[in-house]
Amino acid sequence: MIVLTVDQQRSTTRGDKVPDFLARAGVWGERLDGIELPFERTVGDEVQAVVSSPSTALALVLEIVRLGGWRAGVGVGEVQDPLPEHSREASGPAFVRARAAIDRAKRRSSAVPVAIQGGDGQASADVEAVVHLLGAVVERRSTAGWEVVDLLVDLERSGADATQREVARRLGVSEQAVSQRVRAALWAEERAARPVVARLLGELDTI
Repeated sequence: MIVLTVDQQRSTTRGDKVPDFLARAGVWGERLDGIELPFERTVGDEVQAVVSSPSTALALVLEIVRLGGWRAGVGVGEVQDPLPEHSREASGPAFVRARAAIDRAKRRSSAVPVAIQGGDGQASADVEAVVHLLGAVVERRSTAGWEVVDLLVDLERSGADATQREVARRLGVSEQAVSQRVRAALWAEERAARPVVARLLGELDTI
């Protein structure tokens, strides 16, 4: 199981953004499977969720990086069974590791403030390194790049024609412009890497 503990950055100057985060997380939850306990406020400006799917956990981490202004600690391991109704009432090694991970993330000055902790320190560090690479791609993607990527993802999810030609038609730009945006966004590279990184994250639960 995977526990995500997420903490707001600079809450004293930015104000309480937890309600906004939870609203956004509700949208994520509508299209992602394997969220056993959805994000909820646990204490202060901290929120937490419990996820059974490594690919969903990775997707949530990347959404958090894209959102900006938040740090994420990811703990992988056993959790109390059966799960209670609220994550703040749950326990287990995954929760302890998520706490250790968010504490490390708080001490880190990085464009990708994410830390990952499983049972094996070196394996966790390896997964964390590749998650940071994917996070850096997401964090640096331009608005124009996101416009194309989001539309491609939405078209594929709806079963529509998810081609660059269709994206160009809907955006009213040339196919060449769409192709340039896709390359600059490193979307093909991210899409190919996600299943690999998710598999590595899931393997932390078996160590």
